[in-house]
Amino acid sequence: MRLKDKVAVITGAGSGFGEGMARRFAEEGAKVVVNDIDLDGGKRVVEAIRKAGGKAVFHKADVTRDAQVKAMVAAALKRFGRLDIMVNNAGFTHRNQPMTSVTEKEFDRIFAVNVKAIFLAARHVVPIMTKQGGGVILNTASTAAVRPRPGLTWYNGSKGAVVTITKSMAVELAPDKIRVVAINPVVSATGMLAQFIGNDTPEMRARFVATIPMGRMSTPTDIANTALFLCSDEAEFLTGVCVEVDGGRCI
Repeated sequence: MRLKDKVAVITGAGSGFGEGMARRFAEEGAKVVVNDIDLDGGKRVVEAIRKAGGKAVFHKADVTRDAQVKAMVAAALKRFGRLDIMVNNAGFTHRNQPMTSVTEKEFDRIFAVNVKAIFLAARHVVPIMTKQGGGVILNTASTAAVRPRPGLTWYNGSKGAVVTITKSMAVELAPDKIRVVAINPVVSATGMLAQFIGNDTPEMRARFVATIPMGRMSTPTDIANTALFLCSDEAEFLTGVCVEVDGGRCI
């Protein structure tokens, strides 16, 4: 098993990419803390992992609130005794629309969930990993960071920040043997699809798929398999990389 006895916290794991990673990590021997603000979704994922023979617990927390992030990390330590992998996957977007139509409230929430959450997680996770002698931090960025689409300007900008933060964290934390990596997924038929395309119709989906050379959207399994490799010891010399899981979209 590629993550045997590793402890991973995965945010936004009650559905979509986060759920895919939680299930895949558990299959490979990780003990998983499933985080989400959706109680029902999070508990459903934990139940599925346990039924499959894996180990997981649910912890509800808003990743934009320092006290709640601190409590989530403390809960992981209390339950499993250590923390090897921190996956900052929770995400938020505005609906596809002109940039000047996005409200200030939406803008603040986008940057809080997509960017501030990484800052808060680092504050509480880095000291633990440093003391342990290493660890992995995986950030979910987006192809929007490197090949942005019109109508998603502020979301694109938040994910651009994630890519830059990932690289900077990687350089700063390398002496402590903490690897920091990111994944840039292309659009997927998950919870935020309707916001990304603005009008979820077969025609709009076809237009998006037409921009992906391999002819389909990504799936949670695609993302989970890449995340598994990046967080495993097989990738021990990789840090600061942002892997595009995009079917060729960013070429």
